[in-house]
Amino acid sequence: MPAYWIARSKILDPVAYKKYTDRIPGILKQYGGKVLARGGKYRIMEGPDTFHRFVVIEFPTLEQGVACFESPEYQEAAQFRKSGGGIVENVIVESGDATT
Repeated sequence: MPAYWIARSKILDPVAYKKYTDRIPGILKQYGGKVLARGGKYRIMEGPDTFHRFVVIEFPTLEQGVACFESPEYQEAAQFRKSGGGIVENVIVESGDATT
């Protein structure tokens, strides 16, 4: 069942953040990730105006998305944003409606 990695971010240092984002496409590919939306136009419908960049990545399974996030390659790349490049909230959610 597909899963979606959803990220909301605020870029603090564009140079450091780019060092992070430049590495991500190759890492995602290794885990079957497909970018559905990244950095496009958006409109906040409700909630705080904290984040200004939104990303949605599809993975074949929740496990592949989690494996990607926890991989040494991703964690190494993430150090660029964690070291002042930006603030990010990440969640990976499995598709479907668990309330039915």
